[in-house]
Amino acid sequence: MRETILHSKRTGTGMRGVFFLIAAIMVLGIVAPPVAALPVVTVSASPQQAHIGDVVTLNGTVSGITTIAVYLFVTGPDLDTRGVTLDNLNIPAGRGLFTTAPVQLSDGSWTYRWDTSVILGTLKPGNYTVYVESSPLDRLRTNSGDFTTVEVEFLPSDQPATGTPLEPALPLIALGLVTITGLWRYRVKKER
Repeated sequence: MRETILHSKRTGTGMRGVFFLIAAIMVLGIVAPPVAALPVVTVSASPQQAHIGDVVTLNGTVSGITTIAVYLFVTGPDLDTRGVTLDNLNIPAGRGLFTTAPVQLSDGSWTYRWDTSVILGTLKPGNYTVYVESSPLDRLRTNSGDFTTVEVEFLPSDQPATGTPLEPALPLIALGLVTITGLWRYRVKKER
């Protein structure tokens, strides 16, 4: 019985293997860059049940990224499904139109006072969802890790409806006087 023994004629320091390893690490570094920490956004509302016309304080934190602001918008009864700005319920969120709250760079905290007595549009009684994002995207384009929500329920206003400060006829009388004065001035000017 004969045995065959193969001998390796390999000589050298193995540098070819080291170069291959370095090249593989570089390719992996380019193809699969290190995963950065995902942003984490938090929000709370106080109070979570308010009357239309009240101030709702929204606050929270942002971590995992450094940003100067968070972007807020709201969805609810009869509002655009993409969400709308908090200060004008007629403006859909997105394309640069958001309500913003500045973020404290020292600790990532932010606060926004939502004064529902001075918003444009009609806030109706019902449940609303406030979205807070770390990047300016509307509800339909949000990244799941970059936003959070809080529910706020609005009850009818507890303030009595304010009446018209003037009699309804007064504006019409004023319009008539302005018209008569203008016609009189025109006539006097024409006679000169």
